[in-house]
Amino acid sequence: MSQASNFDVELAEARVEREREAGVNAVRARLQGAGAADCVDCGEEIPPARRRAMPSARRCAGCQTRIEGRHR
Repeated sequence: MSQASNFDVELAEARVEREREAGVNAVRARLQGAGAADCVDCGEEIPPARRRAMPSARRCAGCQTRIEGRHR
């Protein structure tokens, strides 16, 4: 491999690492955000147990399951 190729690989690896860190930081920020007392989709109260387990929850477990099922 030539010197330029090694440099290109190092640049690509550094970019991938920065993108990974940015993604992790974005997920952390979402998880640390304020949740909701009532589901943003159905309007029902989010059970206290769910809010304790996931303080950033904005949907009840049923609505969240439906949302996640659409993205598979």
